[in-house]
Amino acid sequence: MFLINPHPDHNAPLLPADAGVLGVAGAHEVRHFLEFRENAAATPLVRLQTLADALGVETIHVKDEGQRLGLGSFKALGGAYAVIRLVLEEAARHFECDVGFADLDRSSVRAVAAKMTFACATDGNHGRSVAQGAQLVGARSVIFVHAGVSDERVAAIARFGAEMIRVHGTYDETVAEAARVAELEGWSIVSDTSWPGYERIPGLVMQGYTAIAHEALSQLDRPPTHVFVQAGVGGIAAALAGHFAETLGSDRPIFVVVEPARAACILETARIGRVTRIEHGEPTVMAMLECYEPSLVAWRVLSRVADAFMAVGEEDAIAAMKRLARPAGHDPAIVSGESGCVGLAGLTRVLAEPDLKAALKLDASSRILLVNTEGATDPGLYELLVGLSPAEVAGGKKEGTPA
Repeated sequence: MFLINPHPDHNAPLLPADAGVLGVAGAHEVRHFLEFRENAAATPLVRLQTLADALGVETIHVKDEGQRLGLGSFKALGGAYAVIRLVLEEAARHFECDVGFADLDRSSVRAVAAKMTFACATDGNHGRSVAQGAQLVGARSVIFVHAGVSDERVAAIARFGAEMIRVHGTYDETVAEAARVAELEGWSIVSDTSWPGYERIPGLVMQGYTAIAHEALSQLDRPPTHVFVQAGVGGIAAALAGHFAETLGSDRPIFVVVEPARAACILETARIGRVTRIEHGEPTVMAMLECYEPSLVAWRVLSRVADAFMAVGEEDAIAAMKRLARPAGHDPAIVSGESGCVGLAGLTRVLAEPDLKAALKLDASSRILLVNTEGATDPGLYELLVGLSPAEVAGGKKEGTPA
């Protein structure tokens, strides 16, 4: 399941609104937000040289978002950023003056936030970010989860003070239910996916993710030649692809979007040429990517600046988790959840197939950037799949060594 981008807009400039959100100015706004946060240091960029040598490329770097803002996922950057931006905008309207991140601890601003309720649907990570953002400013959060979200992930969201509502349906059905209830109750819906008439807030969520690309470019000696990033509704893939296109122009890397074969809605959208909902099938172990319709805004960006779309199987993701947990040579171990390692799964699959490797111009001079989008957000499942606990992997224990 592989497709070179056939869209007529491929390589066209981003629309001005998207360029403004995802470009350098947008990333600087996110930097101001991070300066307000505790634990705001850039996440590590890990070099896996032994793996690169084994796969026949020059370098592989992994941006490890498993260490982002204490939430263990890249989504710590999106939902919380959008919530706080919305609080500041409401306070600015209320007081009829500019209100910035430095004003968030003012009692008057917190009084405005206390009257606001933020809602979203989630597989786990986005909901934690929205709930954490609401808690930081003293607002209320109501988080909707679908039937497949584990009790462990529900508890991880609830610890930020969120009210939890379980919906007996798919992720996409839960998105629709959250939007319906939020409109009825007058709450602010903070979704990481978008639909006609609802684009600005998902754009803010995507803007939060630009910090990943902005940091990576500052941490690398040279820009990557290739980027493989996983996608659910497409938000992080679009944010990174858009930022690289805006900052690097014609020197931007070849960008590949990787999805689970059981939920490849962006690949199907690329094949058809318009946003397409696919049928719900057998669940995927890549639970954070189990989405059946792309974000409208994300597709608008990806149709222009993604170069290829592909899907990987369940066994590909699990093999990538294990490969990161038990690295060869002197490569450091990385705790990567079942959805976090999918970029590596895609890269490995492409390099094993000469036609795909040639189509993407991959060779011994290729510099690869991957993003570990989550750590072990479900530690029990991680240990079941990998055979080691997250703590053992983080501590450097490999299979066969004593505890």
